[in-house]
Amino acid sequence: MSNVYESKHPLILHKLSRLRNKNTDPKKFRELVQEIAALLAYEATADLAVMPREIETPLTTMTGHELQEKIGLVPILRAGLGMVEGIWELMPSAEVWHIGLYRDEHTLRPVEYYNKLPTEPTVSVCLILDPMLATGGSATATVEVLKRWGVKKIKFVGLIGAPEGIAKMQKEHPDVPIYLAAIDHHLNEKGYIVPGLGDAGDRQFGTG
Repeated sequence: MSNVYESKHPLILHKLSRLRNKNTDPKKFRELVQEIAALLAYEATADLAVMPREIETPLTTMTGHELQEKIGLVPILRAGLGMVEGIWELMPSAEVWHIGLYRDEHTLRPVEYYNKLPTEPTVSVCLILDPMLATGGSATATVEVLKRWGVKKIKFVGLIGAPEGIAKMQKEHPDVPIYLAAIDHHLNEKGYIVPGLGDAGDRQFGTG
């Protein structure tokens, strides 16, 4: 799994344990999702290209750096929305594009219901945001949409992944790196990650 990065950062491990706890209320859950997303994005963007830029400090002039690549955040609706704000704090100039997918509870296959991407790509790097990489259906479908859009550099950023979802992503899109806070044991018969944290969307929005 050379393109899968499971974070071992102590802050992420600590916050993820609180996120998993069934007694964590929706407000705290949302805060933790934002915080972990920001920490994961920090790791996922370590290879972004920069270009030199002349700046003036209070003492002298120097050559600093400026991001060269334009970033797009693509939260998979609805659970991915909770990850946006945390990453926006780090990259306020990032564009946000929404792709709506829901999982058919019988087939576990993704169904696309919303896509407002413009004709030509406006960013050079896209971070797909989804708390759970379960079956991998929504993630692979989103990658396909972005590749058709013309984006060349795509990364997946999620909180928890299951081996089944990771394997599907690697099989269908081996060129897309996967950044996760944790890799869990397996999927149950309903397609939920075990031990997981339940339904990330329901827990964020208090609809469980």
